[in-house]
Amino acid sequence: MFEKLKGVAERYEQVGERLMDPTVVGDQEQYKNLMREYKGLTPIVEKYREYEKTLAAAAEAEELLKESGLDRELKEMAEEQLLESRKEMEALTEELKILLLPRDPDDDKSVIIEIRGGAGGDEAALFAASLYRMYSMYAEAKRWKVELLSANETELGGFKEVSFSLEGEGVYSKLKFESGVHRVQRVPETETQGRIHTSTVTVAVLPEAEDVEVEIAPGDLQIDTYRASGAGGQHVNKTESAIRITHLPTGLVVECQDERSQFKNKDKAMKLLRSRLYDQKLREQNDKIASERKLQVGTGDRSERIRTYNFPQGRLTDHRIGLTIYRLDAVMNGDLDEVMDALGAYDQAEKLRASDRQ
Repeated sequence: MFEKLKGVAERYEQVGERLMDPTVVGDQEQYKNLMREYKGLTPIVEKYREYEKTLAAAAEAEELLKESGLDRELKEMAEEQLLESRKEMEALTEELKILLLPRDPDDDKSVIIEIRGGAGGDEAALFAASLYRMYSMYAEAKRWKVELLSANETELGGFKEVSFSLEGEGVYSKLKFESGVHRVQRVPETETQGRIHTSTVTVAVLPEAEDVEVEIAPGDLQIDTYRASGAGGQHVNKTESAIRITHLPTGLVVECQDERSQFKNKDKAMKLLRSRLYDQKLREQNDKIASERKLQVGTGDRSERIRTYNFPQGRLTDHRIGLTIYRLDAVMNGDLDEVMDALGAYDQAEKLRASDRQ
């Protein structure tokens, strides 16, 4: 491990030097890639330097203890220093192991989230809207950019389905474990008997794909235009600005009617299609590597029930990691850090266990 860390530290220095080279600074794409690499290596190198300092302090204490005629007070100080340094080195070694785990190449990407009402009719659609609000508020707290891509609204203010993008640093790394079935247990506003209803909503988190990652031939697309309509079939505008794109080889269909401009709707629909195709490609790769699947928090399967939101008890339960918290109101207002951190820590621990077995 420490040979690997030396190599990482050397690479870090090389990248740092190249970032100061005027020819590199002038090449925007090269500079951006190197800066991304430099940022990725920084936490590892900083932790490694911390380890080296602690190692030097332990060596100094050991040397002191070897000296003859050392007075008792100085000896006790050296023994205490050695003990503290060894404990710190153990903790730093574990942190370095985690930092050296292979990173998900998509972690730094922005995402597209698709939320669809499942079982439960109007109540499921209302909960889909609640989840959209929850993720939007979480994104705002993180200073990520939220952009609505497509929405199919119901008369009660819910969503049959809604797609939106979140742009910012490390968005996918935080939200990638949100894919699956979210179950809600609450008393609907329309319920006169006060009975608790159970509804479900599916969430899909797609890493945003760049043009180079997904090639789409123009001949593979069927593009249709139609009039945008709102809840209850009311026309939002009188021009055919809404766009439906069908990817003929896969049969994937995306729609966008949020903007009044046909061009903007097409741009958003293409963004959504590209990400769906990229997600499909990732899933095919993951299916081929069964061991990789075991390392994930759950399977990422759209049909897997991952979480329950119980409103009468103010309780959220994540079934994959056995996490239960009683701060449901705060969570629904975008306070998701406790949940996201727990999922990330569990995933790291699983990967660490797997790497130790290899």
